[in-house]
Amino acid sequence: MTLLCSLTQAESVHLDHGRLRILYRQMGETGAETVITRASRELASRLKRCDRLWQMEDFPALRKCARSTIAIAEQIGMDALARVARDVTTTADRRDPVATAATLARLQRVGYESLRAVWHLRGVVI
Repeated sequence: MTLLCSLTQAESVHLDHGRLRILYRQMGETGAETVITRASRELASRLKRCDRLWQMEDFPALRKCARSTIAIAEQIGMDALARVARDVTTTADRRDPVATAATLARLQRVGYESLRAVWHLRGVVI
């Protein structure tokens, strides 16, 4: 009999509430919500693009996409996402397929958990 084991990987993410407070203070509620919404959409698009580029084995484009994710994530307080995107750029620079696959999988998990976390904050005064 073959015994199979399945591991479920989950990521715990925390948003930088201080950065979000500054954003709300500087831009007002409507302006901050607009920035967060646009940034969230762009991040979701970049996460999908990173995955496509990985499947195409386009390391330079993957690196560029992950690198551009960093600034957007930092803008809206997604520090964990920015940190993992940096890891993807490093592994893509090294053209290490195993490490890139692992960090990209983590980028996807952290990315979608971060988007979920910021979505739950909508309408909540920070």
